[in-house]
Amino acid sequence: MGSKIFVDACLGRETPYTPVWMMRQAGRYLPQYMAVRERAGNFLNLCHNPEMAKEVTLQPLDIVGVDAAILFSDILVVPNEMGMELEFIKGRGPIFHKPIKSQEDLDALRGGEDASSRLTYVYETIELLRAELDRRGDNKALIGFTGAPWTLATYMIEGQGTKSYNISKRMMYKNPELLKAILSKVTDVVKLYLERQIEAGVDVVQIFDSWASAIEPTKYDEFGWSYIIEIVDHIKAKYPDTPVILFPKGVSPFIERGLVYGNFDVFGVDWSTPMALAKEKLGDRYVLQGNMEPCRLYSKEMTTECVESLAETMRGGRHIFNLGHGILPDVPVENAIHFVNECKRASRR
Repeated sequence: MGSKIFVDACLGRETPYTPVWMMRQAGRYLPQYMAVRERAGNFLNLCHNPEMAKEVTLQPLDIVGVDAAILFSDILVVPNEMGMELEFIKGRGPIFHKPIKSQEDLDALRGGEDASSRLTYVYETIELLRAELDRRGDNKALIGFTGAPWTLATYMIEGQGTKSYNISKRMMYKNPELLKAILSKVTDVVKLYLERQIEAGVDVVQIFDSWASAIEPTKYDEFGWSYIIEIVDHIKAKYPDTPVILFPKGVSPFIERGLVYGNFDVFGVDWSTPMALAKEKLGDRYVLQGNMEPCRLYSKEMTTECVESLAETMRGGRHIFNLGHGILPDVPVENAIHFVNECKRASRR
């Protein structure tokens, strides 16, 4: 097997062009994905079916032409297998019917090996993908992932997505010991979860802290970042050659204050953070990933404008093209293909 351009880029090596992939690239904007999801019956069934999850993971490689596949799953399978009943309700999204309110609720959940060993369908999906990607021999990388402890904890405490995070933040300020106990228990599960993903065959892992911006910058290290870095240190101690990507959304103030640290390889820059700022503050230490505003995909002209701007900003730096958050469900497929082609054109050396 030859070297994978995406893995090379994650490790800061020279590549013939800047590789590109998109968060949520296997999803509802693809008619082929919707057909598989209909066969599955619902979203969670699709996550639990390794053959179907493999199929939708590979679709963006074949249809859009990205340089890496990201495992199709969901961050909430972790608390689900810790023992929290999960349901996806149309119009409301994911729901945990019995959120954590006390230490007793937390103690009732599985931890560590007990929880991570139950995610067999994820590991089986990865094994199927690894075999198929190796058979193809086109050197496309496979990305595994997890939610960060803070983001997972918000769902576990709130019971669902939220705009205010008031229940989680009330706990942060009134009962920080309980919140830290939740974060620690989740962290222990996530360490083993990523270990098993790497053992099953992923090339790279990404940690999503989607709700990082819900915490004020002066508290983010204590309740967010430090737990991510604990996971990174654990993974790097065991798998030093596996690249780790972090994507904490909405943390410009954290970047500006010089508070980003850790033994990871790639920093995912969200669309609200100027890439020039990220390059100035972080570019000497980390490969940068991102960060086109996803809504630019509605316009090919605006996509090209942004791609060329990013290519110019990152000239002389280490970069991976991506969106600054996930692709939206109503983006035309041809516009996603245009984005990928433009990234390769603008950066080809």
